[in-house]
Amino acid sequence: MKDISLHILDIAQNSISAGASMIRIEICEDPERDSLTIWIRDDGRGMNQDDVKMATDPYFTTRTTRNVGLGIPLLMHQAEQAGGRLDISSQPGKGTEVMACFMLSHIDRPPLGDIAGVIKIFIGANPDLDFIYRHARGKQEYVLDSREIRMVLEGIPLNHPELLESIREMIIENLREIQVI
Repeated sequence: MKDISLHILDIAQNSISAGASMIRIEICEDPERDSLTIWIRDDGRGMNQDDVKMATDPYFTTRTTRNVGLGIPLLMHQAEQAGGRLDISSQPGKGTEVMACFMLSHIDRPPLGDIAGVIKIFIGANPDLDFIYRHARGKQEYVLDSREIRMVLEGIPLNHPELLESIREMIIENLREIQVI
């Protein structure tokens, strides 16, 4: 995958496949520590410890439609190539957390990519899912919570095309304010 936002989308889709009703995506850029850390957390069915150990193997997948799963192994490879690491923790019945850490200034770190576009796609495809996106840079942060949007909109579906475009634009503007874009 060319950028980190596509990895985030792939792992979030895994969360949906695992029956998650809440997905949290957090991105933390820490220029002082030269780190970019991404967490994707869900409340899906989780994995046992044997499956967690196998999740980084490209020839392991729980899918029945194909016998390879490249998303997590590719993200792990890119994180390691950029001076970082990938960790997975999970408990059956409780959910899963994937954490990828990159050296922020590393020449091999993939770009973040179109995170606003990915969030727009994700919300549009999953309007009933509870979703939190948090992006921090240093001491500044931006948080988008689908539950708050639903409450304010009083019944307007989150996948309404004009609303989705407004969400994308809001993300872009807020990321500019915290100097991410």
